[in-house]
Amino acid sequence: MAPWRKTDKERSGVAIYNFKGAGEPQLPLQIGDVVHILESCEDWYKGYLVRHKGLEGIFPKSFIHIKEVTVEKKRNTENIVPAEIPLVQEVTTTLWEWGSIWKQLYVANKKERFRQVQSMMYDLMEWRSQLLSGTLPKDELKELKQKVTSKIDYGNKILELDLIVRDEDGNILDPDKTSVISLFHAHEEATNKITERIKEEMSKDQPDYGTYSRISSSPTYSLYVFVRNFVCRIGEDAELFMSLYDPQKHTVISENYLVRWGSKGFPKEIDMLNNLKVVFTDLGNKDLNRDKVYLICQIVRVGRMDLRDSNTKKCTQGLRRPFGVAVMDITDTIKGKAESDEEKQHFIPFHPVVAENDSLHSLLGKVTASKGDSGGQGLWVTMKMLVGDMSQIRKDYPHLVDRTTVVARKLGFPEIIMPGDIRNDIYVTLSMGDFDKYNKTTQRNVEVIMCVCDEEGKVIPNAICLGAGDKPVSEYRSVLYYQVKQPRWMETLKVAVPIEDMQRIHLRFMFRHRSSQESKDKGEKNFAMAYVKLMKEDGTTLQDGSHELVVLKGDSKKMEDSSAYLTLPSARQHVENRGLTLSRSASSVGGLSVSARDAFSISTLVCSTKLTQNVGLLGLLKWRMKPELLQENLEKLKIVDGEEVVKFLQDTLDALFNIMMEHSHSDEYDILVFDALIYIIGLIADRKFQHFNTVLEAYIQQHFSATLAYKKLMTVLKTYLDTSSRGEQCEPILRTLKALEYVFKFIVRSRTLFSQLYEGKEQTEFEESMRRLFESINNLMKSQYKTTILLQVAALKYIPSVLQDVETVFDAKLLSQLLYEFYTCIPPVKLQKQKVQSMNEIVRSNLFKKQECRDILLPVITKELKELLEQREEQQLQLQEKKYCVELLNSILEVLSYQEAESTYHHIQELMVQLLRTVNRTVISMGRDDTLISHFVACMTAILNQMDNQHYSFYIETFQTSSELVDFLMETFIMFKDLIGKNVYPSDWMAMSMVQNRVFLRAIKKFAETMNQKFLENMDFEVQLYFQIREVLRKHGLWFRTQHWKSCSLWNNYFHLAVAFITQDSLQLEHFSHAKYNKILNKYGDMRRLIGFAIRDMWYKLGQNKICFIPGMVGPILEMTLIPEVELRKATIPIFFDMMLCEYHKTGEFKKFENEIILHLDHEVEGGRGDEQYMQLFESILMECSSEYRDISKTVENFVNLVRGLLEKLLDYRTVMNDESRDNRMSCTVNLLNFYKDINREGMYIRYLYKLRDLHLDCENYTEAAYTLLLHTSLLKWSDEQCAPQVMQTEFQYSHTHRQLKENLYEKIIEYFDKGKMWEESISLCKELAEQYEMEVFDYELLSQNLIQQAKFYENIMKILRPKPDYFAVGYYGQGFPTFLRNKVFIYRGKEYERREDFQAQLMTQFPNAEKMNTTSAPGEDMKNSPGQYIQCFTVQPVLEEHTRFKNKPVPDQIINFYKSNYVQRFHYSRPVRKGSVDPENEFASMWIERTSFVTAYKLPGILRWFEVVSMSQATISPLENAIETMSMTNEKILMMINQYQSDENLPINPLSMLLNGIVDPAVMGGFAKYEKAFFTDEYAKDHPEDQEKLNRLKDLIAWQIPFLGAGIKIHEKRVSDNLRPFHDRMEECFKHLKIKVEKQYGVRELPDFDDKRVGRPRSMLRSYRQMSVISLASMNSDCSTPVKMASESFELEVAPRKPSKSESEENVRQISTQSEVKLRRSRKRTKRSSVVFADEKTAPELSDMKCLSRKYEFMSDTNLSEHLVAPQKTSLLKQMSFASRSMPTIPGLTLSVACTPAADEINASHRLSQQIFPSTSEGDKKTLKKKRVNQFFKTKRMSKPPEDGKHSGERHSESLSTEL
Repeated sequence: MAPWRKTDKERSGVAIYNFKGAGEPQLPLQIGDVVHILESCEDWYKGYLVRHKGLEGIFPKSFIHIKEVTVEKKRNTENIVPAEIPLVQEVTTTLWEWGSIWKQLYVANKKERFRQVQSMMYDLMEWRSQLLSGTLPKDELKELKQKVTSKIDYGNKILELDLIVRDEDGNILDPDKTSVISLFHAHEEATNKITERIKEEMSKDQPDYGTYSRISSSPTYSLYVFVRNFVCRIGEDAELFMSLYDPQKHTVISENYLVRWGSKGFPKEIDMLNNLKVVFTDLGNKDLNRDKVYLICQIVRVGRMDLRDSNTKKCTQGLRRPFGVAVMDITDTIKGKAESDEEKQHFIPFHPVVAENDSLHSLLGKVTASKGDSGGQGLWVTMKMLVGDMSQIRKDYPHLVDRTTVVARKLGFPEIIMPGDIRNDIYVTLSMGDFDKYNKTTQRNVEVIMCVCDEEGKVIPNAICLGAGDKPVSEYRSVLYYQVKQPRWMETLKVAVPIEDMQRIHLRFMFRHRSSQESKDKGEKNFAMAYVKLMKEDGTTLQDGSHELVVLKGDSKKMEDSSAYLTLPSARQHVENRGLTLSRSASSVGGLSVSARDAFSISTLVCSTKLTQNVGLLGLLKWRMKPELLQENLEKLKIVDGEEVVKFLQDTLDALFNIMMEHSHSDEYDILVFDALIYIIGLIADRKFQHFNTVLEAYIQQHFSATLAYKKLMTVLKTYLDTSSRGEQCEPILRTLKALEYVFKFIVRSRTLFSQLYEGKEQTEFEESMRRLFESINNLMKSQYKTTILLQVAALKYIPSVLQDVETVFDAKLLSQLLYEFYTCIPPVKLQKQKVQSMNEIVRSNLFKKQECRDILLPVITKELKELLEQREEQQLQLQEKKYCVELLNSILEVLSYQEAESTYHHIQELMVQLLRTVNRTVISMGRDDTLISHFVACMTAILNQMDNQHYSFYIETFQTSSELVDFLMETFIMFKDLIGKNVYPSDWMAMSMVQNRVFLRAIKKFAETMNQKFLENMDFEVQLYFQIREVLRKHGLWFRTQHWKSCSLWNNYFHLAVAFITQDSLQLEHFSHAKYNKILNKYGDMRRLIGFAIRDMWYKLGQNKICFIPGMVGPILEMTLIPEVELRKATIPIFFDMMLCEYHKTGEFKKFENEIILHLDHEVEGGRGDEQYMQLFESILMECSSEYRDISKTVENFVNLVRGLLEKLLDYRTVMNDESRDNRMSCTVNLLNFYKDINREGMYIRYLYKLRDLHLDCENYTEAAYTLLLHTSLLKWSDEQCAPQVMQTEFQYSHTHRQLKENLYEKIIEYFDKGKMWEESISLCKELAEQYEMEVFDYELLSQNLIQQAKFYENIMKILRPKPDYFAVGYYGQGFPTFLRNKVFIYRGKEYERREDFQAQLMTQFPNAEKMNTTSAPGEDMKNSPGQYIQCFTVQPVLEEHTRFKNKPVPDQIINFYKSNYVQRFHYSRPVRKGSVDPENEFASMWIERTSFVTAYKLPGILRWFEVVSMSQATISPLENAIETMSMTNEKILMMINQYQSDENLPINPLSMLLNGIVDPAVMGGFAKYEKAFFTDEYAKDHPEDQEKLNRLKDLIAWQIPFLGAGIKIHEKRVSDNLRPFHDRMEECFKHLKIKVEKQYGVRELPDFDDKRVGRPRSMLRSYRQMSVISLASMNSDCSTPVKMASESFELEVAPRKPSKSESEENVRQISTQSEVKLRRSRKRTKRSSVVFADEKTAPELSDMKCLSRKYEFMSDTNLSEHLVAPQKTSLLKQMSFASRSMPTIPGLTLSVACTPAADEINASHRLSQQIFPSTSEGDKKTLKKKRVNQFFKTKRMSKPPEDGKHSGERHSESLSTEL
């Protein structure tokens, strides 16, 4: 194989296929993975993944697409940079980042956002391809870049990613090359843009953001339209008139674009095919703001009168007839809200005229109102919005707009009329006519023929234009409407004639009737005419608007004679003014007369830059014609409409300066001209004409030529200023000051022209005049007259605007000195706000960029700023004033940042000394919600950023005393820490935050050096700091205490600041995406390491003073060490040992340190910090450090073990807190509870108690929540002692004493128990509360409420059904589980009606990778040690615990059933096994039961729904014992059913029928006959002599079944319906036979008589003989004296008893005696019970625990009542049974006694965990109890020891088989 070679060109690539890899060294790849290639060999590359540099390997070349890159070498490392353009790289990175988020959105099922991101990614991919293609024109590339950057910024915002700041060209700003202030403003601007964009997205209109942003910022734009095709069945030539239309006003707003379309379906000029392009230009913001804009096309056919005429030869040709219109709404395109793409074709449907006489204008109205079907006919066009005027768009869009592109102008002026833009267009619209038919039978077909004539009547050729794109014509013929009396043409034409001819021309309109027959048409002559002159006699142009013309009739030849009609009136208003006399004598005037019956109207619009419709303006423009009226015309200018003035701006200004120049030796008109100039400048300053600023500036630079004007302008201006400063009235001065900028522009331009013309003559005189002018301004500023206040404000506002121009003709330094005087002559506290605003403008000018000017101006500016900012001590600075201050400071810093460092050194020093502390204090005083705080912080950051090392040193030396320096440092540290903790910038301003961090880091290091130099090197550290800090605290108004200075010490603040810096979110690189991680690391490095090492160095420099910072600094240092950066951890963890050593040397222990570590570790790990690696490093480093100190090493080792244990549990807890499994969260919470209890951290213990409680409430585990809160109550006493802070909770913060808190807790717990239906527990707590109310606080009102509540709970117990939960054993095997589950078995308490299948399914969803075990046997070691996850789940049966108070008492089922599934700690699982030979006819003979017993750590229910199994044992039950259990269970079922049916008469009979019939008439299993066959044989008795007692027991059970069945059949007989009577008879018959047989073989058993007719509360049939109750039978049935051999692997735990204290013993005895007392029944009830025989309590033997294998609903008979298991004693069952059988079965007394009493601490613990109400304690047990505190914490685990004799007797418990006996 060839050797591996280093690659040169092939350095980076992208995977284009998935590559799985076959293990090392092959590197698996996914499509899209970016790899860096290191070496190559034949068909393979070696390299690593960019997103995971640790993964290195080889991969096939064919799977990789190589990308061009450039290699940058930096600090001995190679940095591979893609060779693509930066924007493409950005798109690629963005797609990677969005892609991972996109997948997360899919997993989180956020469909809407998922689709949105998908759409944006598709867009970016497409645009990236276009960028890479390199084929886009310049304008499209620019637009595409805008779209891409806008999309990226928008996407980042909605995905909450970092904001990207860009320059004007869309390139990402480099923070290293951008000033802090510029960066801040760029962030602000970007945020505002994106916010606007999001608002637009949320609204219905979604603009094309690239176009929209440019359109909204531009005053002029154009619409480009390309006519692709016209599809219409005409058959004749057509004219297409396209224009823009406003449907709201029913007006056309642009010239027509005329396309002449041939009859064959092509343009008439074939050269125009695919070149029909037009630009509708001059559109402005007014058009943008129209509600609707349509693109319309009016189609006129040219040919016959009627298309249906077939004889074309006889028809008149060339007639223009209406055909239809096409309309498209382009409002969104115009406004930039719709896609604007020149490639996208739009179809504009065609709508024909309905009738021949429909006008196109009326059709337009109909079509725009309701769209109809076009039938596929219409126009195909593409369009695009273009920004800018014609010159601009020709430059920007050369591929769209070329020389052949037609320009259609707006009907009216654009919003800006540039100088030199000469236009003289008159638009004439033929509106309508009204023509009488006179002697004709039908209405005329009127055609209007229009031409432009001179005064002699000659037609001026080519003066009419039908539309843009068409050649001008001499004559225009209108559209013809067929036989319409009042035709409405609404056709607009353009008349274009030279300006000099305007005075002598007029428009002439001829009216002719047109015939459809050519022969008739030839004879038609003009029947009327009209005319109108375009200019009036006074020289003004025809007014815009509608004109009703006079229709003249007469000889057609006379109509062409101008002398004949020009003497007649042209407009109808003239006729009305002159009266009717003219019309009467009209016939004598040239043979023409006015027709009163005919009417004709037109409308005109003059768009001329040379012709005005205003007389006053005309008089000024032509002032030379009447110089005597000059003064009057100058004064009249002020009343001329502004629009007219700006329209003729150049001509007006030329006229004014000509007047001034032609009167240069006189000042006669100077003031008038000056005032007129001020008026014009004021007009342009108006918002309405703001776009004309550029026009005025263009005029000054290009057209202004008055070289001497500056002298006159300066003279008049100075006169005004001097007059005003003396307090005299000067009306124009305010307007003059507002116009100051342009006045000086005229002055400077005039002086420049003069200087150029005369080679710099009179420069000294000019400078002196300028100086005097500024002195006059300064005199105005000094003036104290009230009238000058407003003028001073105006001067401050407008003076800065003149600097740019003055600077070009005046010495800059002298100008700066004049400005200095300008500001200093204003009194200090006067006009401060205005001064700051004015100074801001000065700073932004070019003047301030010059060093010599800054030297003069900066001191006065900083002084003003400082004074204004520090006024806050006296009065609150207004928001607006703060804004002006910070803007000024921004501007100064911005200017300084871009100058050479040498030229700005002293200026930065000036800022630093004067303003740094002032800005700091301003920041400190501002609230974090202040809108300006970010601006001030940016200023502070900018000042610090521009300070070099010398600046820092100089600044430190400015503090004269150490206390001042300490004051400053503490201020700064506190401020920095606050800014880091509460960042003033939005979270997505990553670049700004990182720059701030970099600046802060440098400042912190510099200040730390200062601290070391100024304080640490002195030996009297503490004494010095004591006095200095006391002084600082006094300044801040804080009372000083000796211990207070330590917590507020400078070093403390330094450490806290440094730790806050190192732990801030913006520096935790491991939390960021790969792209962001690399970006920050490459740009800024990992700042955490730098500050971390600085903290370490500072700590060790403290020497003997370290003890001052223990334990205060333990938490912050811990926070720092938890940062997941290995080198940082290794460097900083040893500080802990140093702390321990310090405290140990001083106190002999390090308890304070230990407490702080434990407290803070809990909070930090829960907050997400810490990991396994930290735990290992912590342990190894501390153990290594302690190895050198033998006296402390053991203590350190114990501490390390403690922390390790805590960390393990905290990490487990944190891992599962984000898990969906609440069970895991609860388990970890309990583990932490136990840990904190063991190490006696009461506060932390309570904290997690409430976390556990909240988890339970989320799951509606009210019972468990109640038990959890009970643990808190165990820490409280019934006393009025004040609560310690650690036992308080915010939920009960108003409970100040133990009693109050405990009472409130009890009420909450009772509420939870009530919801969980645990009323027995509620009653117990109620009783305890009642005792307090009655005996301690004597609150009988609360007592009464309490007793009512108790009564309700008792009633609930008897009346409300409580379903019994199932219990499930769950084993978690394998190393894949977390430590708190791994290889452990738990018993879970199921919810109401929860089946095992459902529980198991839910369990598997929590561990989707786990494998379900199908066996119930314990797994082997191989499975336990495997890396996988295996779950075993099966149902177990609870074992009833013993309750002495129920012994030998008639307990209702509702009560006893509750205890069968509650307060249980033992559980059984039984499975049948076969031994020996199997009898196929009788399987009972060989059916053995293998029973596994589980003991949990605590009783269920408890603080969890599950507990760990601490003891497991196995036992085997023989077939005979199994038969006894099964028979016992059957008898119990019969008894329970009888009780139920007797207490409830409404129960359905079917269950009882099935139960009884299954026993008396067994069909399948053969009933107990199988037992007889198996066990009641001589052979069995001979083989098993030891089972004689058991055989007797089984016989006795069979015998007792008969009276039970009899009782049941009696009930059945009373309830059975007639339909089931035969069934009952059959069953009764079977029972008789069965009874005879059983009584014959096993004897007779009888139940005593019972009275059904008693009055009082209903009782069960067998209630008086409660020995036969469920508990009695269960106890009897589940005990067997036969010892059973245990399995070898079985084990059992036992708790050693303890001896109780005297008080405890007495309390227990009192409680037990109270509980065991039972009130005697009435004598009548005792008589009823007289036949019942009770076994003697002292003589009755104990029976071993046995249970039959039962179904889910049969485990109720489990009756092991012992809480702690011991080996049962042998007893004679036969004696007991024979004694009891004389009357009825009884329960042996000791069946309910406790064999081994638990330790007292377990009783206490059990009471808290599972709230056992009735603990049993015998007299003998009391002696074994040990002393212990009542309020101690509960035990975490049960402990036990094996029996003394070495033998292990287990509990035998089984489930009954599926057998109906």
